[in-house]
Amino acid sequence: MSNITYHRELPCLSDFDVVVLGSGPAGLCAAVSAARNGSKVALVERYGVLGGNLTAGFVGPILGMVSKGTMRDELVGMLGVPDNDMIGEVAVAHDIEKAKRVVADFADLDGIQVFLQTSVFDVLREGDEIKGVVVSCKDGPRVISGNIYIDSTGDGDVAYLSGCKVEKGRGDGLMQPATLEYTIDNVDESKAIVCIGDVDEVKFGDIPFLEYCRQCADKGELPKNLAAVRLHRTVNPGERRVNTTQANGVDGTRTSDLFSAELKLRSQIDIVTDFLRSHLPGYENCKVVGSGTTIGLRETRRVIGDYILTRDDVVEGRRFDDVIVHKAEFVVDIHNPAGAGQAEKKIQYCTPYDIPYRCFTPIGLRNLYTAGRCISGTHEAHASYRVMSICMAMGQAVGLAASMCSAENIGTRELDIKKLQSKLESLGIDLFSN
Repeated sequence: MSNITYHRELPCLSDFDVVVLGSGPAGLCAAVSAARNGSKVALVERYGVLGGNLTAGFVGPILGMVSKGTMRDELVGMLGVPDNDMIGEVAVAHDIEKAKRVVADFADLDGIQVFLQTSVFDVLREGDEIKGVVVSCKDGPRVISGNIYIDSTGDGDVAYLSGCKVEKGRGDGLMQPATLEYTIDNVDESKAIVCIGDVDEVKFGDIPFLEYCRQCADKGELPKNLAAVRLHRTVNPGERRVNTTQANGVDGTRTSDLFSAELKLRSQIDIVTDFLRSHLPGYENCKVVGSGTTIGLRETRRVIGDYILTRDDVVEGRRFDDVIVHKAEFVVDIHNPAGAGQAEKKIQYCTPYDIPYRCFTPIGLRNLYTAGRCISGTHEAHASYRVMSICMAMGQAVGLAASMCSAENIGTRELDIKKLQSKLESLGIDLFSN
């Protein structure tokens, strides 16, 4: 492959206070949070719909919990999801089509300019500051410039293109497998089983359902790497959100991996659905009604910040003086990077823990935050905080912080954390309860 030198003057959109890259659960909440605080916000999204995994990814239920009063509670209410906690998760998955409308209305604020079908492909950096992000949109390439930037791309694209230190996967570099979630309907609720995952002890006959699935896989009735069949209720009776397909060895930051993973995962939809029809009562007549626009990536880059959240932090429920996300709670859910099921024999439960401000400030830059699964943490800690409820709370806190930094014309490490915490509390967010 030869290199080509290419020069072109680009139009610059430069009157933004805060530039949010990625509109998944974290980025969506970051943009709204900053706009509600009076900032002018650019919200950049690579797909044609806002919401990320909440919409295009078909991910549900909205997993995890955080303290009361965050935008997580607001969005769950807007989506009409019963907030019945079941091992740290909302018990049923939301309606994807409704979610597309809800998140668009949520972000339809005077202070937010939304750039759909717009991808980041470079970053302009001078010293310890980002001066602009180069994007590709329908009008052609542009530079979007602001005072503070928030990388909520999931993959840490902005931080990576800025030269920040990143890590991927566990010690051997392998990452959690990719999945393509999909929805089926025409399920007979009077007979059909529900299984939320490996923490579920639901029985199928005389044995645990997941053990039954493993036995079927051992007999060749289901591929071995698909033996963890997760079937979630949705808000619509007769539907299930299926979280079962799996592609191991995928690096979601490597373009050459993506199409092969897409082919594999889409072919598995038929395999899994045929298994459901032939083996599970109530699923005999089920049919696929929708699937993710994009494959679901549990893990790619983690951007190294001023503090790296650890497994011990999340398991022991550690508190931090610079907390901005309180009582985050989800199991250490490491889907096996090298095979089926979980990477560990026993899922590790967590005590509700704090995520400190320092996890969101990448080393080497003074005007960039991260939010979502790409924040600073270890492979094990990431397996807990990567879920949507926690990412929403991250985005809200970081969006407010970015707005405050812009208004005061300061860098991220100059912000008075106590002042940020007070403003979060004034919004009704619990930060310090036991």
